[in-house]
Amino acid sequence: MDFMQIKYFLEVAESQHVTNSAKKLHIAQPALTKSIHKFESELGVPLFTSKGRNIILTEYGKFMKQKLEPLMEKLEDIPNQLRTKIRLENETIHLNVLSASTLITDAIIKYKNTHRNINFQLFQNSDSDLYDIGITTKMFYKFPEENAKDKFVCTEKIYLAVPDNEKYHGRTSINLEEVRNEGFISLLGSKQMRWICDKFCQNVGFQPRIIFESDNLTSVKNMIGANIGIGFWPEHTWGKLEGDSVLLLEISNPVCQRDILFTCNHNKSDNSNVEEFFEFLREYTESVMK
Repeated sequence: MDFMQIKYFLEVAESQHVTNSAKKLHIAQPALTKSIHKFESELGVPLFTSKGRNIILTEYGKFMKQKLEPLMEKLEDIPNQLRTKIRLENETIHLNVLSASTLITDAIIKYKNTHRNINFQLFQNSDSDLYDIGITTKMFYKFPEENAKDKFVCTEKIYLAVPDNEKYHGRTSINLEEVRNEGFISLLGSKQMRWICDKFCQNVGFQPRIIFESDNLTSVKNMIGANIGIGFWPEHTWGKLEGDSVLLLEISNPVCQRDILFTCNHNKSDNSNVEEFFEFLREYTESVMK
């Protein structure tokens, strides 16, 4: 059973007239008759029987028509569905956000104000390259000369977030070595950021003692403000720290900063929406990190 056999059978089953069906299908009548007979032979049952000069469906033919009509409708609708999928896919931008999630969310909100037809899907998968735009972080990134338009890098300073208690009140900077015995509060799931911050501590001779991890930035901030521990806080991409309970201290030693790498892939048949948002993201990020 193949697609054309089904199509020919359903047309004849509807008209119950081989000559008329052949004209509608734009094929010769003998070819249509041969196709129907071959279909019946493969199934091992008669699908039509004569009634005067016309033909009618047998009980087997009625059964096949009932089963095949909805299948044919679905098959014939697949090209339309595919065109719709392509249109929706071209209007959906997939972002692999391994860093700077707050910055990216804020950028999307601003972009959606003037581009309501564009949709976004965010995910986190360090092993996947199936994305339109990827955002990751590196300790030091050497910017390539080739394909520069498909990448850009922003550097941001890393501060130490501490409770505004007697020990830290009034201070504006700190040597990281001073907090070797403190408990650190970390953002759960941010593996690259965690690795970078571990390196900062190792540079002055200690391994940070993680006492609490959360997947929520507000929880991290609140735990620090509650005098439970301290934590690293990127200058721009995690958002501002508001309130009197937490201080951001500049780290005087070692130099604590990271590079955020933005990469644009070209995976779509029409990549114009991705490219337009990527340029917006470039301008937005640079304005935020001035």
